[in-house]
Amino acid sequence: MGALVIRGIRNFNVENRAEREISKIKPSLAPRHPSTSNLLQEQISHYPEIKGEIARKDDKLLSFLKDVYVDSKDPVSSLQVKAAETCQEPKEFRLPKGHQFGMINMKSIPKGKISVVEALTLLNNHKLYPETWTAEKIVQEYQLEKKDVNSLLKYFVTFEVKIFTPEDKKAIQSK
Repeated sequence: MGALVIRGIRNFNVENRAEREISKIKPSLAPRHPSTSNLLQEQISHYPEIKGEIARKDDKLLSFLKDVYVDSKDPVSSLQVKAAETCQEPKEFRLPKGHQFGMINMKSIPKGKISVVEALTLLNNHKLYPETWTAEKIVQEYQLEKKDVNSLLKYFVTFEVKIFTPEDKKAIQSK
């Protein structure tokens, strides 16, 4: 039912609208720059046969144009070529260690990566028990690269909370 209404609206007064579009004044050529118009007038005045040459059709050139046959194929886009060259291997995943701190929604972690919770856990374990949690054990446990683990242990530390007893505190005198 909707198509019938739309077709009726689209075809309403179509002849008059088409005639109105056809009878509109066609756009003229863009105005030429004043410096070139002077040069063109000068050339036409010196060589009046140029005006006839411009308007004349050349049968020899038209016959050449009729003999031209173009057979083209779309070039393969570079994105498709790159995609074909670099097929990714299927990633290996591992299950996250422990389910504390709301990690239940995390299903799997790609090999060579760790979650924030796991990073904090391994840093804390290394700080508390450096003999047992060495870089080699962390590499085996979390399936990471050795250089990444060494950088992690060298440049990152967990927060350390120190609680001072009242006698150790230096009292600040209030004014």
